[in-house]
Amino acid sequence: MRYYVCVLVCLWLGVGIPARAQTVFEPVEYVNPLMGTQSTFELSAGNTYPAIARPWGMNFWMPQTGKMGDGWAYVYTANKIRGFKQTHQPSPWINDYGQFSLMPVVGKPEFEQERRASWFSHKGEVAKPYYYKVYLAEHDVVTEFTTTERAALFRFTFPENEHSYIVVDAFDRGSFVCIEGDNKIVGYTTRNSGGVPENFKNYFVIEFDKPFEYKHTFVDGKLSDDSVQQSHHVGSVIGFRTKKGEKVHARVASSFISPEQAELNLKELGNDDFETLVGRGKAAWNKVLGAIQVEGGSLDQYRVFYSCLYRSVLFPRKFYEIDAEGNTVHYSPYNGEVLPGYLYTDTGFWDTFRCLFPLLNLVYPSRNKEIQEGLINTYKESGFFPEWASPGHRGCMVGNNSASVLADAYLKGVRVADVETLYEGLIHGTEHVHPKASSTGRLGHEYYNTLGYVPYDVGINESAARTLEYAYDDWCIYQLAKKLERPAEEVERFARRAMNYKHLFDPETKLMRGKNQDGTFMTPFSPLKWGDAFTEGNSWHYTWSVFHDPQGLIDLMGGKESFVQMLDSVFAVPPLFDESYYGGVIHEIREMTVMNMGNYAHGNQPIQHMIYLYNYAGQPWKAQYWLREVMNRMYTPGPDGYCGDEDNGQTSAWYVFSALGFYPVCPGSEQYVLGTPLFPKATIHFENGKKMEIVAPGTDDTRRYIDRMKLNKRVYTKNYVTHKDLHGGGRIEFRMSERPNRSRGTGETDFPYSFSLEK
Repeated sequence: MRYYVCVLVCLWLGVGIPARAQTVFEPVEYVNPLMGTQSTFELSAGNTYPAIARPWGMNFWMPQTGKMGDGWAYVYTANKIRGFKQTHQPSPWINDYGQFSLMPVVGKPEFEQERRASWFSHKGEVAKPYYYKVYLAEHDVVTEFTTTERAALFRFTFPENEHSYIVVDAFDRGSFVCIEGDNKIVGYTTRNSGGVPENFKNYFVIEFDKPFEYKHTFVDGKLSDDSVQQSHHVGSVIGFRTKKGEKVHARVASSFISPEQAELNLKELGNDDFETLVGRGKAAWNKVLGAIQVEGGSLDQYRVFYSCLYRSVLFPRKFYEIDAEGNTVHYSPYNGEVLPGYLYTDTGFWDTFRCLFPLLNLVYPSRNKEIQEGLINTYKESGFFPEWASPGHRGCMVGNNSASVLADAYLKGVRVADVETLYEGLIHGTEHVHPKASSTGRLGHEYYNTLGYVPYDVGINESAARTLEYAYDDWCIYQLAKKLERPAEEVERFARRAMNYKHLFDPETKLMRGKNQDGTFMTPFSPLKWGDAFTEGNSWHYTWSVFHDPQGLIDLMGGKESFVQMLDSVFAVPPLFDESYYGGVIHEIREMTVMNMGNYAHGNQPIQHMIYLYNYAGQPWKAQYWLREVMNRMYTPGPDGYCGDEDNGQTSAWYVFSALGFYPVCPGSEQYVLGTPLFPKATIHFENGKKMEIVAPGTDDTRRYIDRMKLNKRVYTKNYVTHKDLHGGGRIEFRMSERPNRSRGTGETDFPYSFSLEK
């Protein structure tokens, strides 16, 4: 009796209920899909949208506040909804494909996006990863929907009205629609932003549970009595009389393969009612998010953590389907054929090689096995591994970081069936560039493979960034070549190229600097100049892109003391910048300046590993200080939750790893470099049936420093843990302190891996 009185008192006082009262762990309920949606072209707070989906689902659904074709399709500051859109957009900069929408209206059959739009309030909005609900004030209609991987179920609650309608918009740039009978609409949309063959279509089917009393189509801005339309921009308007509170359901599915396959995909809904499907979606999310359980933090910390984990398991999305015989098949956005096997898409490796894919290898290896098999299919179908795919090859960013994504997975035990083709594709990418997507393969490989760097003065932009990333990618290939016991000459070639980063180090400034073809450094040189020789950053950001050999960089800078001074300087240098390369202040620059952390630009990826480098120079407490600052100051659970583009899970996965207390500085190695645990307790449940408990009693903002660490009851002084340590299960215990322990993690044997120290 005393316990239940305690619970009632806790509820009355608004304090937490003891753990005994919590019977079900539901991490999905902490997720805020609106985190990061308060973004604009000029300043990103995530550039996200509320993705209502299943983990890694083929189709996402979202409320659409932006105009048709607008990359900012949902913005938190908007006050009107134009429709509910099926989306595959990985980024507003890449934009969307395979999109169409539904929108309820009353009174008149308004189909044009401005006239059908309705006012809404976030107070009348519910957004969960598995469920969305909003009240459309203009039409007095409540719209709800929930999803499976390739299908969705809508529920529209109408007012009493003689003229209730639902608009199906197949969008512009080529579309088709057909009203079949009294309750079905089929069609396709071709609207895309690139990366597709000429025969690309997204076929859709929509079935309603209320017969149509009004049936019209629209074509290029005009209503028509015809039931079939094919033109630049078509859609349909169907209608019926409704009673107050009457619920009308729409079952929706789509396919990139065929109309028949869309009908098959509709069967994912089965005969389940709306509440049952909501429950199934919730269970699916809880299973995936529940692989990591955190305890003891604040409510906001839970919300940020699980919102970030949610973003980490959306992309890359499935692009495969299950045919009538139960076979896994996919439409290839690389050659336009329907082929067997897995395919995933909508990710940019320049962002996600850093820690998103390492998170998959650690926590979700069976999922990454499918993704890796899909990458092999991409190479077979196009002659290249992707670097930015949406849905096919896109020209965006730099680097050859598919080498990191593939090698890291294989070296951590995520093994594809055809490793010979994997290795063949990696070698091919070092010597070729895609004829239509120059960011795929290696632009400038002719120079890099002979001079050891991509010259600044040969007409190839962002040459220093390319060189640094190619050198790391070569180290990844070197590691895989060793594992596969390739010929010694081949292994040595990539080992030698992995040191190419040294060509760009300028001893005068102790920074990386573009170099001309004749071997002279570019002039004039401003470390604060964004772009030019670098990619969406400056030399202060890119100098640290020696993931595989921090000790080599330490040596170039003159030793550990000088190295630490340079790390400190990133925070000490004022947030000054030179934007002349771009001709204006790009949003990444503005996101750095507003965060008041000097020239540290966490809102973009090149510098996100930098803080962990203090561990390589014997001052891990500085990493612990700054990491907690970033977690506290640059992430919130609200609409302005990120400090820059979220970028397909990368910036989210950084938080997930960092909150656990470690981070994969160098994918391709087995090590995770220590930071500072955010939660008093975290448990990772691995697919092998084992679990790792990470306990840090008393950790908080004042107790952010690691005083002592034990791994499976043994005192542990190293500044890293290994993949094997974690997957073996057990317990990591931290004793946290208000003061730095300046003796722990300072010995040479405690430092993480560097290629220069490889025996």
